Amino acid sequence: MPSTPASAATSSLPVGAARSPACRLGRARRAVWLRERLRLTIPAARRLVDLAAVLDTGNPGVRHALADGHITVDQARVVADTVDSVQTVAGPEAADKALGVLTDWAGQFDPTLLRKLSTRILDHVAPDIADAAAKAALDAEARRATRDRHLTLSTLTDGRLRLCGILDTETAGLLRAAIDPLGAPSGPDDQRSPGQRRHDALGDVCRLALRAGELPEHGGDLAQIVVTTSYDGLTRQLGGGTLDTGLHLTPEAVRHLACDAAILPAVLSGAGQPLDLGRQRRLITGPLRRALVLRDRGCAFPGCDRPPRWCDAHHIKHWADGGDTSLDNAVLLCGHHHRHLHHSDWAVRLAGDGHPEFVPPAWLDPDQIPRRNHYHRRT
Repeated sequence: MPSTPASAATSSLPVGAARSPACRLGRARRAVWLRERLRLTIPAARRLVDLAAVLDTGNPGVRHALADGHITVDQARVVADTVDSVQTVAGPEAADKALGVLTDWAGQFDPTLLRKLSTRILDHVAPDIADAAAKAALDAEARRATRDRHLTLSTLTDGRLRLCGILDTETAGLLRAAIDPLGAPSGPDDQRSPGQRRHDALGDVCRLALRAGELPEHGGDLAQIVVTTSYDGLTRQLGGGTLDTGLHLTPEAVRHLACDAAILPAVLSGAGQPLDLGRQRRLITGPLRRALVLRDRGCAFPGCDRPPRWCDAHHIKHWADGGDTSLDNAVLLCGHHHRHLHHSDWAVRLAGDGHPEFVPPAWLDPDQIPRRNHYHRRT
């Protein structure tokens, strides 16, 4: 095998590690020593130090296979890990058989595929215990997943939230089943990145959960977002708002949230007295929402395929501007297009036949020809 920095490192560290000056250094110092000697990055040097430790203490046949050029450095870690696991489960004889099989496979497969194949190595070297070992491995993986599951919510200084965590297999499946359909592009004009679409999909799932009204009570009340704003600021589109968590919102965000039945607006007078704490006539719920669903059948924005359960009821003339809560002043919009309508030059109106149509901005269509969604209603 040609001498490379990686092969030179593994040849100098594992076999003669007890006599090498590097062995008297700590793990971090060994990595620095390798970096300086072989011009490696620190992560690459650390991986070699770890591999050297595995080869020194593991099955010597792996070290010999690497020295003889039968396996590469990256393959050596896979082989060493697998042989060690087989020896623990099935004994040294099965481990030697596994080494032979893996060495043969290493001549055909790259390290990634070799690791995938190694998960079924017991089928080849110890078939009598393979099923039991596979079950034990699954049980161990389930215990690790249960132990390691967590979700951390870190509030940033500007009110945004950073999510970090590890989901177990079941929860990961639930999350993907919930957000993958919503994370697809909503139409040919959807310019959001995949990450932005997943973000918006998670928001849609949360809105649906709030709208369903089946969440546990919090402090004796149903789970609800409360937005506090002033009446003058809301009607003049100038004032911002405050969430019940103390975070501040822009005027545009307040007007957007005020459309949603899952949001409870606390509208205050100039003296700070409550004028409207979510009056029911503002919300498009019950029979009115069912009638809206029958009419629009989903998000009404052109080209969108979102079904009704993922949609908000939007007031065509905002309720803060005097718009009434009626079928003639409402349209179903998915979360993405609801935000888009509030923050763009698109306009929506009801046509003569009572169905919504959308007027594009002049920069998109100089003739501003109204458009409709033909996905839900073909005729």
